[in-house]
Amino acid sequence: MKKLILSAIVVTITAFTVNAQDISKNALGLRLGDNDGLGAEISYQRHLNDNNRLEFDLGWRDSDNLDVFKLVGLYQWVMPLDESFNWYVGAGAGVGSYDSGNNDGTFALVAGDIGIEYNFNIPLQLSLDFRPELGFDDNYSDDVDFDIALGIRYRF
Repeated sequence: MKKLILSAIVVTITAFTVNAQDISKNALGLRLGDNDGLGAEISYQRHLNDNNRLEFDLGWRDSDNLDVFKLVGLYQWVMPLDESFNWYVGAGAGVGSYDSGNNDGTFALVAGDIGIEYNFNIPLQLSLDFRPELGFDDNYSDDVDFDIALGIRYRF
């Protein structure tokens, strides 16, 4: 636990001491991953200032025995690696609802995010990120889910 707290402090200090880079004002697309079966999310990013942005993801899952809908919001710190490459870290929270036939309800979650992105010369962005989420509902998800996802977004 001490290592996790120390790592979070180091990442936060690094995030506040980097040079500015060009972050797109808006980006809209898909985030494709496997977080508890939530295979697709509509993803929207909104520029706040030189190194920060908000990301909102609306995800769903529809299967024979479980239907899930969730909304996650993240605050992200974006740092340049190269002219077109950035890496980012973020933290946020979300809510959702589920229906498993004989059991339904709502849940809340907290999430972290770390990833890398490439901005093409055309208005296209590709990203790969790792997002652990801690859910708060004994019937649906009361543990940590680890998600690796590919993002494809149109920048405008």
